[in-house]
Amino acid sequence: MAEITPQPGIMDISLYQGGASHLAGVENVLKLSSNENPAGPPPAAIEALTNAATRMHLYPSTDHAALRTAIAEVWNVDADRVICGVGSDEVLQFVTQAFSGLGDEIIHTAHGFSMYPILANMAGATPVSVPERDRVVDVDAILNAVTERTRIVLLTNPGNPTGTRLSDTELVRLANDLPEHVILVIDGAYTEYADGYDGGLTLAEARPNVLMTRTFSKIYGLGGLRVGWGYGPKNMIDVMTRIRQPFNLSTVALAAAEAAVRDTKWVEECAALNADQRARLTGALRQLGLACDGSDTNFVLARAASVPEADAAEAALNADGILVRRVGGYGFPEGLRITVGNAEQTGRVISALTEWRSAS
Repeated sequence: MAEITPQPGIMDISLYQGGASHLAGVENVLKLSSNENPAGPPPAAIEALTNAATRMHLYPSTDHAALRTAIAEVWNVDADRVICGVGSDEVLQFVTQAFSGLGDEIIHTAHGFSMYPILANMAGATPVSVPERDRVVDVDAILNAVTERTRIVLLTNPGNPTGTRLSDTELVRLANDLPEHVILVIDGAYTEYADGYDGGLTLAEARPNVLMTRTFSKIYGLGGLRVGWGYGPKNMIDVMTRIRQPFNLSTVALAAAEAAVRDTKWVEECAALNADQRARLTGALRQLGLACDGSDTNFVLARAASVPEADAAEAALNADGILVRRVGGYGFPEGLRITVGNAEQTGRVISALTEWRSAS
């Protein structure tokens, strides 16, 4: 009997590893490993979700019209060019599945989101990793990697786990110099934390081959509901919509996301809190001899002098019930990605690391 075999690329996928959430023998763990909003979801989203729960017996809308309209009104975009997904991950899956396949190539940077090679392999395409320069996206390295087989460039901006951001000038240069047959996807999950940055919206508005993605999982505090969206050329969105499941988002998720995106005051307050505590954490880490770049996200990548030193720093944090993310899989075996918490949580991190450094 013939053996059942998977599609090409499937067995090349390494399973995605999320941030840890438990420490053996420790209660009330402070989880700073998944870049979640310490303030949680906005009260307006909780109220909308609660009200929507009475309609759980009804199927949700298939066109996400109310949420797309809310996004369009808040971000001043065309609702017909918005597509919604189960997190921005699903929107990224739409574009890779719709526009690449066997024999094609998808470019991503060495320290980009670890889902990118997974998505390429899911589509049967070949992931092509290019180096970054000092933990910042290198536009020339991307352009030099482009071939006739290249179909998509997946770009995290601001970066994860680096926290760095490609300048607007360099982002425009990349868009200008890519061949017309290559789609540039700007994954802007952390856009709301980057002052003065539109997440690639201007480029997606004007270019026929640029798609921008965003998420409700970070500053909006809806990671447990899984909602994201993308914005790009109408013809590209129409193609992606053809492979979107009609009921991919639940009634409660749609209601909560619509309320969250309209609560612009909440977003401003969370961004301000993050900027304040991010500066505090970054300064303290540097004083303790842990290198870190300036961050445009809600986390900081602390780089120890060696892997053993990183192990020791993590052990000290764990001993105080604090979980952070080791990012060896992203090319930083000496790195600790630390979510920016509130004032109390940031103080707890600084205190634990200060005590560790004093004892070492």
